[in-house]
Amino acid sequence: YVLFLILPHIDPKKKLQNMGNKYHNLRLVLTAFMSILAIYILYSVQQKSSRPDFVFSIVGLLFAVLGFYFRKIEPNYFIGIRTPWTLESEDVWRKTHLFASKFWIVGGIILSFTFVAPQKIQLFLFISITIIISVTPIIYSYITFNKTKKY
Repeated sequence: YVLFLILPHIDPKKKLQNMGNKYHNLRLVLTAFMSILAIYILYSVQQKSSRPDFVFSIVGLLFAVLGFYFRKIEPNYFIGIRTPWTLESEDVWRKTHLFASKFWIVGGIILSFTFVAPQKIQLFLFISITIIISVTPIIYSYITFNKTKKY
């Protein structure tokens, strides 16, 4: 939470301030999710039992919520898919985040239901989906940048 308070002051181009309520809402959402995870971890340690499927579900919901916010995030240096190509072009930023939004929402929803999968494949699903939703938008931003660069 403190980091989110500091970021607007160290933003080199002051673009976070242009996001208005979107930034404040995102700060609240991320803080809430991290608090839920921390409380669950403390509870698990106290009870001497853990259920990774609960953690996967919470992180999946976080991915879905972040995917929803990707549609609204303005270009900046701290939040979103920050590749050299998205930071170079506002058009590539918008296209990449619209594309990534779909992946993160669907991937997050799938992850939030990993508890129904057999425990042996839950970790595999979590890692696989996380890699797919992270790497695919990066590749997309590169391809989109090269397409726009040619025109």
